[in-house]
Amino acid sequence: MAKNNIQKIAIDKLGYSFIKPPYLPEGKDEYYLRNIQNRSGINYRNLTAYEIEALVKNRNTSDDWNKILVSDAFNPELVKNCKFFGLVRIGKLEPYFLEFSDMKYAVGLYNSIIISSDIGDNVVIENVNYLSHYILGNEVIFVNVNELATTDHAKFGNGILKQGEPENLRIWLEICNENGGRSVIPFSGMLPGDAYLWSKYRDDDLLLQRFKEFTEHEFKSERGFYGKVGDRTVIKNSAIIKDCWIGSDAYIKGANKLKNLTIHSSESEATQIGEGCELVNGIISYGCRIFYGVKAVRFVMASHSQLKYGARLINSYLGNNATISCCEVLNSLIFPAHEQHHNNSFLCAALVMGQSNIPAGATIGSNHNSRAADGEIVAGRGFWPGLCVSLKHNSKFASFTMIAKGDYLFELDIPLPFSLVSLDYSVDALTVMPAYWFMYNMYALERNAWKYADRDKRDEKIQLLETDYLAPDSINEMFVAILLLEKFTGKAWFKKHGSDADENTFIQKGKSLLEQQDEEVNELEIIAEGFENAKRKTIIRKTQLAYNAYKEMITWYGLNNLIDFINKHSLKSDITIIDSIKKVESRNMWLNIGGQLMPSSVVDGLKNDIRNKKIDSWDHLHSVYFKIGERYADQKFQHAISALLEIENIQPRHVNKDKIIQWMDKAIAIKTVIVNWIAASRKKDYTNPFRKMMYDTDDEMNIVLGSFDDNSFVNQQQQSLKIFIKKVETIKLNLN
Repeated sequence: MAKNNIQKIAIDKLGYSFIKPPYLPEGKDEYYLRNIQNRSGINYRNLTAYEIEALVKNRNTSDDWNKILVSDAFNPELVKNCKFFGLVRIGKLEPYFLEFSDMKYAVGLYNSIIISSDIGDNVVIENVNYLSHYILGNEVIFVNVNELATTDHAKFGNGILKQGEPENLRIWLEICNENGGRSVIPFSGMLPGDAYLWSKYRDDDLLLQRFKEFTEHEFKSERGFYGKVGDRTVIKNSAIIKDCWIGSDAYIKGANKLKNLTIHSSESEATQIGEGCELVNGIISYGCRIFYGVKAVRFVMASHSQLKYGARLINSYLGNNATISCCEVLNSLIFPAHEQHHNNSFLCAALVMGQSNIPAGATIGSNHNSRAADGEIVAGRGFWPGLCVSLKHNSKFASFTMIAKGDYLFELDIPLPFSLVSLDYSVDALTVMPAYWFMYNMYALERNAWKYADRDKRDEKIQLLETDYLAPDSINEMFVAILLLEKFTGKAWFKKHGSDADENTFIQKGKSLLEQQDEEVNELEIIAEGFENAKRKTIIRKTQLAYNAYKEMITWYGLNNLIDFINKHSLKSDITIIDSIKKVESRNMWLNIGGQLMPSSVVDGLKNDIRNKKIDSWDHLHSVYFKIGERYADQKFQHAISALLEIENIQPRHVNKDKIIQWMDKAIAIKTVIVNWIAASRKKDYTNPFRKMMYDTDDEMNIVLGSFDDNSFVNQQQQSLKIFIKKVETIKLNLN
């Protein structure tokens, strides 16, 4: 076994030669980068003879008192029992104490070793065993810290290389796939859209090259940058903090190890890291919360995300406003508004496209089912596997897929959105109930859409996150679902009648049966194809109801956006409304780029501009995201109207005043149905006998659950219906 490489070096070298001679530019000293980094504006001076005498009297030592520089408001009586090495610059030290979280700390430097660092005004440094090569802001509090150090090659979590380092030292995030075939380079400020574009288009070598160039140009390769800690940041009772860049107003308490990190924090979006956490090679964005034994390695946390209660995050990107507690997540790219809880669930090698919820017992991607590493799972927005669900790679799910408890032994491809997927063990079949959410849990759909928007606390909303369950991505999936239901229904009819036909004939027959709501549909065994990598059947349940619900919700999407457009632009006549509709083009394809929805043509243009260097940096790309977001409302309106025309099979030129009035009446009718669905799905919790059996009286139930009549969300929806009806009636009056 090799012995530890411990070197003996003269004590007068401690704190000097931070930048080794081969990496020090000609004419520069070892402090040239430090001087650029220090923007405190403090005017430093040498110590006076009196100050040196006072410092020595207070049991302080220095290898060279001339290397201790201070501000005019420096008070040597507030420095006790400290050892200084190298150039140390100290701001104001005044007779105050700093109070934070019911703790009071006297300003000053006490019982600490301080090596070649810059210290801001009125700080508290007490019992810091080793503070080396940091620039500290004003009024920071460091108490009981074992090690706070920076190396000359610190990268602060960014996947860059410093001078003289080989490529194999670069940090990559192996997201979406355990083979590393979708790896991306982490960097400070990385957005979910960046991670998605970089990981998705792996056959585009030039695009990938540009992304790598963006990252390398974003950060300096020179050695010798100091770690930084922003104003008012508090670090207490922590062990190792190494190569970290920490923003202002952060709070770190009881951390075991923080290494090679950027920790963004600000006065309005403070980040907190709590007890027992070990975080290595990561980027932590503004407003994050990390508590209680979290382990994270090679990771990015977008703003306002949380890790709690022993969560493990490895080789993964966690999107904005997301929470993972207790569980393990590996090799995943997770879009915003993700929830994952409970100690026995984990998620491996996945792309989860946001507004998702992973419950207890879910083993998503468990067990290798080939001789290679796990493949991929791709889940659209609103993915919600139930308790104790086991899924295999490779699998793919449309938006808002719910999966009932069960061990799914085969790979799945579920293209029907808003479905409930389950197992029927009595006939050994996979069953899919399309449009389940609309029929049985509209309360959750509507409430979650409101909740996700309400919880978006980002100060800087560069990417516009879509939270509505009815949006271009899910609507397009519903059109695909309608076509599939027509095809499967038609094929089932021909099979029942002992004949066969081609695919187009299946679709035409199925469409005829479903549009006429033929009773025979309910008698057919409707079988899906290509949903499961198995020989057993996939049975479609409640096809007629699902078909009706899909068409009604597409209609509602179009009408609701039309009404919003009319009110937004104060359109007062049928002529102006019809003119707006006539400008609409055919329905286009959309993509979910990190929670921000974009037309596929826009994404193609984005990639072309990156390849051609019209977009030449991450900041530039982010500004383009923002501009795309500014156009989203109009583009969504165009998509919504084209969807409305398509589902009703009419051309824009056929829209007239009578049609608009008819649409307005239909909008009121559908909105009324939706509000009734919301109330009915919630009321089940008060009428189901198995829910009520826990309570001896209705009064007891109402005290425990809260009265149904007092449900704020249901009441809010009912009030919104009244307002909606008034708006629509006003539009109709303006048409007359």
